Amino acid sequence: MRQVVLDTETTGLDVRQGHRLIEIACIEMVERRLTGRYYQTYLNPDRAIDEGARQVTGIEDDFLLDKPRFADVVDDFLAFVDGAELVIHNASFDVGFLDAELARVGRNVGKIIDRCRVLDTLVMARERYPGQRNSLDALCKRLGVDNSRRDLHGGLIDAQLLADVYLGMTSGQVALDLGFTPGGEEARENLGSLPVLDVRPVVLRASEDELASHESRLDTLDASCRGTSLWRLMQRGSAA
Repeated sequence: MRQVVLDTETTGLDVRQGHRLIEIACIEMVERRLTGRYYQTYLNPDRAIDEGARQVTGIEDDFLLDKPRFADVVDDFLAFVDGAELVIHNASFDVGFLDAELARVGRNVGKIIDRCRVLDTLVMARERYPGQRNSLDALCKRLGVDNSRRDLHGGLIDAQLLADVYLGMTSGQVALDLGFTPGGEEARENLGSLPVLDVRPVVLRASEDELASHESRLDTLDASCRGTSLWRLMQRGSAA
């Protein structure tokens, strides 16, 4: 399965007030492995960035003056995401801004949902960790993903962190060596300054007391069924 982990930055929080995209960042995964392919662009929004957004992203208005407008890059962007499952944290926010930009293009390019499936990791996190904070930073801390380089919100860094968080939530392991295929050094170089997080899962083994307690419980089950319990047979099978 081809997935694209996507993150955007915007001039403000409310698309209904005319706020615009200022960055799109996408990282490709195939069969849960990062391929090294990515798409990233800054955008000229033709409007000022709100002060709050400027503080969060570190992006200044002057920096965007010579950047392309969304209409200039729409074909390249759609070619990269077309047919993929998009992995997005708080997907309604990003998809809302993307759909608004697609509508402004002025030709029949449709909406994101017409081209891609969307998986919202915020919805997934709320189901798995009810009543807890489920921001990207909170999930990084919970799953042991190193987000120390996230001083400011940046598209590529946030997309990679989200990839690690997604893998952690769906497999019980974090990063999986980032899933780079053979020739991974080239993939790492292609990602430029994108940080590589080499995180390994912690293996927890039962103590002697826990093993003894487990055996005692199996003895009780054997006695209750006056023979060899299913759990004892399963244990023998796994040890064979």
